[in-house]
Amino acid sequence: MRRTKKTFITAPGDPAPLTLELKHRLAFSEVDALAIGWHGNYPRFFEMAHTELMRKIGLTYEAYRKNEVGAPIVQFHADYFVPLVLDELFTIRAECVWSGGARINVNYEIIKENGKLAATGYTVQMLFDPHTHTPYITTPLFFQEVLDKWQDGELYEVISKRAKYDNR
Repeated sequence: MRRTKKTFITAPGDPAPLTLELKHRLAFSEVDALAIGWHGNYPRFFEMAHTELMRKIGLTYEAYRKNEVGAPIVQFHADYFVPLVLDELFTIRAECVWSGGARINVNYEIIKENGKLAATGYTVQMLFDPHTHTPYITTPLFFQEVLDKWQDGELYEVISKRAKYDNR
């Protein structure tokens, strides 16, 4: 069954989700023989918005390496509704939803130029010790600092600036 609703929702008292949107134009290398977006590129589109959102809030690969924390994706899901077409300008929305634990929950939407929903999806990342491959039960200090800033409302202005990944 295809999902039109967001997978992760906030509970009363949780901070609002952190949301980032970016524009992308569907390139020739991203389409199939019918000149529609190849389904295998949608995870990459999600990742483009995810990476920019995480960069803005301080959860970069460099930060993970420096703090010796791993954050692999343990769940990925995508639902496709209507195809993107060659040269179409579309919006990718990533919405990080509060969990308060040692995990990252992100909902995604891909919205066509005409406003129709092209695809939705989600990812779950679990934090773990990269040396032992043991999942964290409690949040590592550097990650907790990001959660504290989120809870205090400090991250919303940081992500409100327009994303740089934009090939219009």
